Amino acid sequence: MNQEETLTAVLSSDELPTLPIVASKIITLTAREDTTLSDIANLVSTDTALSVKILKVANSAFYSFAQQISSINQAVSILGINAVRSLVLSFSFLSLRAGKKKVQFDFEQFWKNSLAGAVASKLILERVKGADTEEIFICGLLQNLGELILARTFPEEYDKIIAKVNEHQHDALNVQEDTFGTTHPTIGYEVAKKWGFPEVLLLPILYHHDPLSYKGDNEKIAVTCKASYLSDLLISILYSNKPQEFHKRFRKEAKDLLGLNNTDLDHILNAVHKQVDQAGEYFGMRIKNTKSIQEILQEANIRLSLINLDFDQMNQELIKTKVELENLTRELKTKNKLLGDLANIDGLTEIYNHRYFQNSLDKEISRAIRSETEISLLLIDIDFFKKFNDTYGHQAGDFILKEFSKVLKQEIRKYDTLARYGGEEFTVILPDTSSTEALIVAEKLRAVIDAYIFEDSQIDYHVTASFGVSTARPVTDDNFSKSNFISESDAALYKAKEDGRNRIALYSEKKKWYKF
Repeated sequence: MNQEETLTAVLSSDELPTLPIVASKIITLTAREDTTLSDIANLVSTDTALSVKILKVANSAFYSFAQQISSINQAVSILGINAVRSLVLSFSFLSLRAGKKKVQFDFEQFWKNSLAGAVASKLILERVKGADTEEIFICGLLQNLGELILARTFPEEYDKIIAKVNEHQHDALNVQEDTFGTTHPTIGYEVAKKWGFPEVLLLPILYHHDPLSYKGDNEKIAVTCKASYLSDLLISILYSNKPQEFHKRFRKEAKDLLGLNNTDLDHILNAVHKQVDQAGEYFGMRIKNTKSIQEILQEANIRLSLINLDFDQMNQELIKTKVELENLTRELKTKNKLLGDLANIDGLTEIYNHRYFQNSLDKEISRAIRSETEISLLLIDIDFFKKFNDTYGHQAGDFILKEFSKVLKQEIRKYDTLARYGGEEFTVILPDTSSTEALIVAEKLRAVIDAYIFEDSQIDYHVTASFGVSTARPVTDDNFSKSNFISESDAALYKAKEDGRNRIALYSEKKKWYKF
């Protein structure tokens, strides 16, 4: 079979997947120059289930936005058209499964590997300065689309290809070329082209195994092709039986192709297994307990050291290895705890970040429900912060944010939670605290900030802050929700700023504001 015969058979096959309606329409819609954000939002909103999934991802650590995204219109506005298109296509393709014919090809494992490739591509491109990461996730997800197409169109032939690759360690592309006269990158490219994909999504599929073959002048496409290629190497570390070989290649070629340094590479290699598991949760796939790169390489080295040992030597080495693995396990637990702490700490202010705040608030609300107690929340905004940045520069602004955090941290209780909500906004969770007590705490903090001298080198700054306070007893409030609770603090904060700043407002359902 030659390439032309294969393509004809694929494109005319009943087994060729069809795009869901919303996915098909969004490709057409985003190709038009006059498309607006409202057009995209209206289209996505027609599919309720898809809208819910997109909002779930938009509000997850996948994006880590400081604010809650509550509608598709807001999601499109904040994420952008291309990012929303990528999410729509990602959910659409992850819903594709086997065709009518019985095949040995593991479609579920294929999508797990593809999702891991998407995560890896995004991780890699995020370390490239100035790179556009809006569409890298869908590029990584679909780079091996041709394998799925061939497996559905030619199930018997493709099962034989898999057997040859697994049993005899043949190169998959060479075996595909011998069987079909073409390879899966070309098949994936031609099918995606038929579906109307734009070039920015098409060409990374075609060139992801050989990124230097792309000779176009679009730098975004060139970088995306390279990131997709590197993600294949990274996933091969996770799932192949030669992790050391792919690890060595990945580190060398990531430096050569994208100029990544050792710090970038260590970040990617340390984070990929966790982010793969998280992506599985976000996109509704059962991916859990992916081994870390360090653990995979350690096990591979142990297996290699056991080759050619006699029985006694093997027993001795196994005992030694077991001890080393136990030590490594303890070390990994310690390092994972440190990584977990880093993931929860704001890099500038060194207090908890927005992600930790959301998780902590969930726990404190659950505790308040169990103990039938009240819980209060402070939302704090530094007054006229933009003026500090504009007048004195961003270094002065950073100094104020760090010093402000230090002052607040010194004044709250050990079991209260202080976090940076975003920008110049901060929040304090006050467990088992009534509204009266919360107002006392807020006034104490307001007064301390007002009196504090923010001394930076030879310049003294006077800083004030506005406070929004909300209090709830979740167990007795039928309408209570976490988002409403935060919104009430936000509304109170807005009232405090509206009334002149450097003051406190307490939210009341009857709109009777209490303020200092």
